[in-house]
Amino acid sequence: MNILGIETSCDETAAAVVKDGREVLSNVVYTQIPLHQPYGGVVPEIASRAHIEKITQVVGDAMKGQSVDAVAVTYGPGLAPALIVGINAAKGLAKSLGVPLIAVNHIEAHLHSPFIYDSPDDAAAQLSDPREIGPMLGLAVSGGNTVWIDMPEYGKYEVIGETLDDAAGEAFDKAAKLLGLGYPGGLKIDRISAAYRERFPNEPLVPFPKGRPRDGVTALAGLPAELCVSFSGLKTALLRHVQQNPSLVESQEGAQDFGGYDVTPEVAHVVASYQEAIVQAIADRTRAALRRSSYKAFVLGGGVSLNSRVRAVLTKVCSAAHVPLLMAKPKFTGDNGAMVAGLAFYRRNVSGDAALCADASPSLQVGLA
Repeated sequence: MNILGIETSCDETAAAVVKDGREVLSNVVYTQIPLHQPYGGVVPEIASRAHIEKITQVVGDAMKGQSVDAVAVTYGPGLAPALIVGINAAKGLAKSLGVPLIAVNHIEAHLHSPFIYDSPDDAAAQLSDPREIGPMLGLAVSGGNTVWIDMPEYGKYEVIGETLDDAAGEAFDKAAKLLGLGYPGGLKIDRISAAYRERFPNEPLVPFPKGRPRDGVTALAGLPAELCVSFSGLKTALLRHVQQNPSLVESQEGAQDFGGYDVTPEVAHVVASYQEAIVQAIADRTRAALRRSSYKAFVLGGGVSLNSRVRAVLTKVCSAAHVPLLMAKPKFTGDNGAMVAGLAFYRRNVSGDAALCADASPSLQVGLA
């Protein structure tokens, strides 16, 4: 069964055709990063306009030479103006082709990304059918989400921990903006940090907070504090550190190449320290979550899962817990249509006539039918 997946939840216009939920036959992504760079973040109105301008081309390119048996689309969570573009395009296309429409959850789609592949040599191609693996622990970590999810079996989801404020990717972007590194910040912070750690492996890092909330606070909404994280205090700690050391952002004297970016060793030191606080916060929650059940796999998805330090540390965490770590191929870590089409083969949040009436759900929760 070939399914066309359409993804427009944020700032990527994406479409892909996937066979039987796993094999990627086509994958097209148009990124809007250059449009949002002048503003230091995603502007919803600009994002939706760009989706409108590119959706026909992107879908057309993905469908070249492909026949499809169904159309799938992300209907939440995400930016409402952006979601609407993809939903309307998917509805019209499904109607015109006379095929079913399937609406799926964006976060759940990220957790399917480790199971899709476009080459028989990919590690994902060697995995069993996801319905045969379980129970699993999932972590979707991106610019908009940082959430730990218990999956007793494939297609069943329960949130057991999450960020109470900023997502990890958002925390990276805000730090990059504060330090004058520009937008987006995740890749820059990763590369600068890796270069700094290689050059100064024994240098003590700035002890930024790892953001564990206090037990019993209202924002936990009943979730255990040990599985939740708050990055707002970390962001404030960075701001205060910069205010106390104004030369960090005021002077580039002595700048050196760290990972392809010219920054001073002092800035690189702060960047590496900040990233390590986020990575260790994620590792601590993952370690605690893995102790809660006899998981058969840990599934990692989302744009921040591409971060080299996140991958390295979580590999060690999973190894110590004797739990296999399943990670998406780098090209499938960000928002893409392949993860949407792949999930739709197994999990149909909304389908049939109900899907044709589906509307954008910006705050859609994981696990809804």
